[in-house]
Amino acid sequence: MTRLVPRLDAEESAAWISLVALLELLPSALDSQLQRDSDLTHFEFAVLSVLRFSKDGPIRMSELAAGTYATLPRLSHVVTRLERRGLVERTPCAEDRRATNVGLTDEGRRALVRATSGHIDLVRRVVIDSLSREQLAQLTDIAGTIDRALDPDQRFASLFDAPSS
Repeated sequence: MTRLVPRLDAEESAAWISLVALLELLPSALDSQLQRDSDLTHFEFAVLSVLRFSKDGPIRMSELAAGTYATLPRLSHVVTRLERRGLVERTPCAEDRRATNVGLTDEGRRALVRATSGHIDLVRRVVIDSLSREQLAQLTDIAGTIDRALDPDQRFASLFDAPSS
């Protein structure tokens, strides 16, 4: 019996290959720039950013993991590294003794501020300025559609107020 293998048509293949290339090239570019300029990985920058913009100050590790799309073991390792550098601090959670909160220190806030300019320059150069306003709107729509398929609970959006259109 012959088994049919699912295939992509030419347009689907082109879109998929472009997306895969983007997913490989962009994280490497973000990491390289941040490590060179600020001694941070892109993931560390994301952790500091989530902490900086959290609505209620320090947040539970589980909420931070959801907001950075990380597993708790990966996040714990990164938070330990950031804590050793004095950029974050862990505190017991008052509501749940089993949980730990993480907050940004003053030094962490300064490190994030120092890293942001170079990061935004790169993001602007390789993404924002490469696209027209119409394409930016399309990118937002397309990425949002894929995000919702991958994360129907929208864990990241729950940490922040959604931007207004």
